[in-house]
Amino acid sequence: MGQVVVVGRVVTFALDFMEPAMQKSSGLALAILSVTILWTACSSNPTPAGAAEPAAAKPASATANAGQGVAPAADFIASGPIVVENQVELGAQRDGVVAEVLVETGKSVEKGQLLARLDDRQLTADRDAAAAKLRSMEADLKNWEAGASVARAERDRAEEMWKANIIAKQQEEKAKYQYDATEFEVERQREDVKYAQETLRSLDLELEKTRITAPFEGVVARRYVRVGQEVTKNEHLFWISAVAPLRVKFALPESYLGRVQKGTELMVVTSSNPSELHQARVVLVSPVVDPSSDTIDVTAELQETSGLRPGMTANIRLRNPQ
Repeated sequence: MGQVVVVGRVVTFALDFMEPAMQKSSGLALAILSVTILWTACSSNPTPAGAAEPAAAKPASATANAGQGVAPAADFIASGPIVVENQVELGAQRDGVVAEVLVETGKSVEKGQLLARLDDRQLTADRDAAAAKLRSMEADLKNWEAGASVARAERDRAEEMWKANIIAKQQEEKAKYQYDATEFEVERQREDVKYAQETLRSLDLELEKTRITAPFEGVVARRYVRVGQEVTKNEHLFWISAVAPLRVKFALPESYLGRVQKGTELMVVTSSNPSELHQARVVLVSPVVDPSSDTIDVTAELQETSGLRPGMTANIRLRNPQ
């Protein structure tokens, strides 16, 4: 492009110094000359820009480190939830109205501790009536047993008197029949007493169902009921969770089968505090491989649980099998 500009300036300079008459007579010839010079300048091969500069450095070869050893594969990190063995939703065992709630969410409870109570006034009255009826039947039984003792004595006496020809055979048989009838009545009364006892036991069981108690030591994770609420059988009332022992469940590739076994020590961290290490010991390794994922299930028990809670996610780092 620099040569084209120079040629143009030369043509302009020549035209300025030509005579006007000559410009008029030879204008066509000058125009042809200018076009020829411009075409020559443009058709020449200029030196490429930067030709004198050294060639750019070639990129580093991908095999520059071929002589070096291959870096080891990264460790395998497994993740799984922290769980407890005992965790249950407590449900109502019978229909009723909540009369009392004794615990709140977050409260620690002992095994057997009373958590809530359903209205039990009607059941208590039925139970008292059944207990009174049982006592009456037991008294009747004693009365019939005493009558049976008298009938037995009368039968034995009549038998001896008949043998001595003091009374007729008819009187001796009558005494015997009276004794047999009394024995049958005693047996019937005993069965009535058993039935009354079972009825009382059934009512005691229904009364027990109105008392909602903790099945194990732990903490109240959730409370679903309030005083005065009408509940139905199997309706959830509380969520009770144990706080120990804490375990972490996770899955490993089948290549770890035989490498991780019961008793293997592991280091566990949580996503909320990855800088704090927790020691765990494997307590269970699945004896089979899940064919759908080619993994084995592993359960490890945490040795110390400070700062850990059920439901948290734990990460376990293991070396890749070589």
